[in-house]
Amino acid sequence: MMRMMSCCKRGAPSSCFTFTVLLLLFCHIAIITGQKSDSALTLVENTEAGGDEEEEVTVDEEEEEGDLEVVKPTEEWQTLKPGQAVPAGSHVRLNLQTGQREVRLGEEQTKYWTQEHREQEENQFSFSPEELKQAMKKIKEDLNTGRKDSEQQDSVASKFRPLDELKKDMAQLEMLMETDVQIMKRLLEQFNSSNSTTEQRLSVLLELEYLVHQVDNAQTLCSMGGLQLILQGLNSSDFRLQESSAFVLGSALASNPVVQVKAVESGALQTLLTTLVTAEPLHVKKKVLFAIAALLRHFPYAQRHFLSHGGLQVLSVLFKADRGGILRTRIVTMLYDMISEKELISQAGLDSVLDASHDERVRQYSKVSLQGELLEKGWCGLVPQLLESIEHDYREKALRALVAMSPVCLDQYRSDSNLLGVLISLRDQYEEMVQSEMILGEENSYFSEIVELIDALRVKMKQ
Repeated sequence: MMRMMSCCKRGAPSSCFTFTVLLLLFCHIAIITGQKSDSALTLVENTEAGGDEEEEVTVDEEEEEGDLEVVKPTEEWQTLKPGQAVPAGSHVRLNLQTGQREVRLGEEQTKYWTQEHREQEENQFSFSPEELKQAMKKIKEDLNTGRKDSEQQDSVASKFRPLDELKKDMAQLEMLMETDVQIMKRLLEQFNSSNSTTEQRLSVLLELEYLVHQVDNAQTLCSMGGLQLILQGLNSSDFRLQESSAFVLGSALASNPVVQVKAVESGALQTLLTTLVTAEPLHVKKKVLFAIAALLRHFPYAQRHFLSHGGLQVLSVLFKADRGGILRTRIVTMLYDMISEKELISQAGLDSVLDASHDERVRQYSKVSLQGELLEKGWCGLVPQLLESIEHDYREKALRALVAMSPVCLDQYRSDSNLLGVLISLRDQYEEMVQSEMILGEENSYFSEIVELIDALRVKMKQ
């Protein structure tokens, strides 16, 4: 202010007047806008010839918007209305001719807001009438779909009872999870009830057969008296009860020494042999043979009782009566297993020093004169009959049994001219099968094993 007054005293009244007016206007603008913005303003004098006197200011900081309406600047000057604010970086001027403020884009904004950017921004928010129609149509479809889904859920929910209601019903029923012991106890009571029908007893046996596959369950069943009830089922006149009882007994005996001992002590072996002789249906005999094999397996004490109670004689009658071969195969397989067990126990004692339990097993097996009984009961002539079967599995089982029985049956093998002819014929047949498999790239086939069994038996017969 003092410098301006000094200029006026030096004799420049025109310039002094102009600056005075501009300074007053600037102060007036600062008073008005200073209440709404802290932005720094720059005053620029317009020196363009013929132009209206005007002032231009640059906004360097963003104005406080508050409730003000923010104007979007363009490259052209546009008038600012009272109460409007501008973005940071915009150019603002006071048109001295009109007395109104005007704004346009600043230099940095002008560089960025090119024509391409403006078109992209405009296109970003512009939609054609067809696009608007499709959008409205999709909104309606979504609303209809949501309404249908809600109706469908309500329809499905109406078909089921609420979870809370089900929980209350379960609590009222006081349903408890039964253990296997409780289940078996309930089943035995139902089986032993005089009011139970044959169908109900069959259902009980079916459930018991599933349970006794577990070693502990089978032992518990015996301690609960279930073994006696099963033996009663074997003595039943209904062949369905006989079959199911034998199936349960065989499953309980399998690989379970405790149950094997209790079964022998309960007279199960005699009952099984009796049922094997008296039962007529083939499927009953199959299940009874299954139970006998499970009782004798790895149990020399039971094997000795089996021989002493005429078990081989019963099997001999059954073998001769069977023409289909299925019972013959089961019988021969059982005999082969008994022979192999004794041989394996004896060989194990020669190979290494074992504990006292092994010595006891050797002692028990030594009391089982199985091969002598086989020779005496005519099995050396019975087993070769199974070679006449057309089933490869039956032949293979017979050949294995013949090789195992050879120590006591060689003399009869050599005197049986029919046996030697059958072996030669079978070897030629299986040798052709082996050659066919080798052409196909198969080695160590099932048929080659049969050929090896035939050769091993022929070698023993020539010795």
